[in-house]
Amino acid sequence: MTFDTLPAAAGVGYKPKHFNDILENPAPVGWLEIHAENYMVDGGRPLAQLRALAERFPISVHGVGLSIGGEGRLDPEHLARLRHLLRWLNPASFSEHLAWSTHDSAFLNDLLPLPYTDATLARVCDHIDEVQATLGRRMLLENPSSYLAFAESTWSEPEFLREIDRRTGCGLLLDVNNVFVSATNLDFTPQAYIDAFALEEVGEIHIGGHDEDEDDHGQPLLIDSHGREAADPVWDLLDHTLARSGPRPVLVEWDTDVPDWPTLAAEARRASDALLQLRAAA
Repeated sequence: MTFDTLPAAAGVGYKPKHFNDILENPAPVGWLEIHAENYMVDGGRPLAQLRALAERFPISVHGVGLSIGGEGRLDPEHLARLRHLLRWLNPASFSEHLAWSTHDSAFLNDLLPLPYTDATLARVCDHIDEVQATLGRRMLLENPSSYLAFAESTWSEPEFLREIDRRTGCGLLLDVNNVFVSATNLDFTPQAYIDAFALEEVGEIHIGGHDEDEDDHGQPLLIDSHGREAADPVWDLLDHTLARSGPRPVLVEWDTDVPDWPTLAAEARRASDALLQLRAAA
């Protein structure tokens, strides 16, 4: 079975511990997301489970290792393995991050920010052009969560992403929790960010949890942890986003301290309810 697009419904990030639960009682989940790097293998139980799930659900593949914003060239071996995965799986969507995670031959286990300048814009666009040409498909690019701002940046983040979309034809993945985290850490209004975003190009929305901390000056510092339920202000920001964008696929991310299926399904139910309320008000 082939699913060409993601439905405008609630999805969850798939974890193997939930395999049987998802097959037996998936409601309200309408689609699943996997991290590409977990499935760049030749066989075994992970691929067998993924093949079974792909027969029943649209799959979104989310990459974390391409280093789209890196200074060096993209890793051709990594890109080839990704192409192999996407060719046999034929997912409904593929996305990556506006970030970098490599330096020379070293891979850094983090998604690091980059300044928004004309030079980095050209480099990111070149990398996206290469990815889309190699994979033979349009990709979505995700906005990052930020903990600092670069003095040399000459573009706002929404306009930087909009220009990348215009130059490359890629789509956008809007992570609402990342917006809220960045707005708190960098002291801007998250609703204004959403209003400036190219919502017409958004193919997927993410929502997830964050941790609260303080910086060295005692100011609030939020950490994008994906290790708990989404906070109420993030759900409010999702409502604001959907009111402007219309229905979109909404993913619940929960990647650390992963809960049992009923807890994760309850978060997905909240996302599904947000979409149902939007349709009811239309």
